[in-house]
Amino acid sequence: MNSSHDQLVYDIGNKRYINLGKHCTLKCTFCPKTQGNWDLHEYNLSLHQQPKAQDIIALIGDPKEFEEIVFCGYSEPTLRLKELLLVAQAIKDQGGRVRLNTDGLANLVHQRNVLPELAQCVDALSISMNAHTEEIYNKHCQPGLPKAFDAMLEFIELATKTIDDVTATAIDGLEGVDIAICQQMAEQRGAKFRRRVLDIVG
Repeated sequence: MNSSHDQLVYDIGNKRYINLGKHCTLKCTFCPKTQGNWDLHEYNLSLHQQPKAQDIIALIGDPKEFEEIVFCGYSEPTLRLKELLLVAQAIKDQGGRVRLNTDGLANLVHQRNVLPELAQCVDALSISMNAHTEEIYNKHCQPGLPKAFDAMLEFIELATKTIDDVTATAIDGLEGVDIAICQQMAEQRGAKFRRRVLDIVG
């Protein structure tokens, strides 16, 4: 959708999704990208280069025409925090609703609590919990940073004190993952919980 044909925005149902970057904090075994597949439905989400905020803003259109605008793709949006905040604020300024799908490691990556910044322009967070123990989390998510599991759980708890709509998710079908315990852990931290299903993306 730009000169290099990178798919910077894409629509699923009545939601518009933003493909903000190329990189992730995790190398999840269940992510299609890990197997070299960047396709999602009819879209290919591989990027030749990291897009500029203005490139994405120009493609959003009227955000009020969509149920919500979602930062997602096959990357971790908070790795590009500056661009994320610029685009999200532009959406809010036009009356849109913003949701961020994240691995919950932004505070660990940036070495500060970024949630107050996100709260200025993000209405809802969907945080990938993915497992109920550090051992199982590390097995499936393969984080590049130490203590990622604890950082993710702390992020969920801090998020519920900062943003009104916070949902933790886990994938039913991953070996060893107890969905009921994941839900209990999310709710103990004040978050809602959503069960996802293995190999169903988007």
